[in-house]
Amino acid sequence: MIKHDVKNLKLAAAGKKKILWAAKQMDVLNEIKKDFKKKKPFKGVRIAGCLHVTSETANLARTLKEGGATFYLCASNPLSTQDEVAASLVKDFGISVFAINGENKTTYYKHLNQVLDFKPHITVDDGADLVSLLHTKRKNLIKNIWGGCEETTTGVIRLRALADEGKLLYPVVAVND
Repeated sequence: MIKHDVKNLKLAAAGKKKILWAAKQMDVLNEIKKDFKKKKPFKGVRIAGCLHVTSETANLARTLKEGGATFYLCASNPLSTQDEVAASLVKDFGISVFAINGENKTTYYKHLNQVLDFKPHITVDDGADLVSLLHTKRKNLIKNIWGGCEETTTGVIRLRALADEGKLLYPVVAVND
């Protein structure tokens, strides 16, 4: 069984419906997934994601997996987590997910650490919590990190502050720049 911490795997059927419906609306990502299936650009690469656990993110996770990556996901915002999507990613798509809608701060940080326990090569962050944890309590893992990306303005501000102080220890791309 795939390592995970989700609310209830019995929610997977409803989550799969949501994921597959969203996939029909994501033409560009579907084309990328087809290309990734052939070329496997992420073969052997471990990617840690701290993102909104939604049907859209699920399709990103499926695309990265199709490209050969092992993708580990935790929630960047516990209030946006779709428990049925989290369950389906684990049960139907074999992706490790650590996210529960409404999880408390202790569980949130436990989940961040569980994703980092897999020693990722790449981080995909939304808010820079994963990167911040790597730069404080999990510095021993930075030697494994090749780079990452950050989605939010808030996260980019946090990372630019680290960079300006000369403390950002690996390259991170601001996705929206």
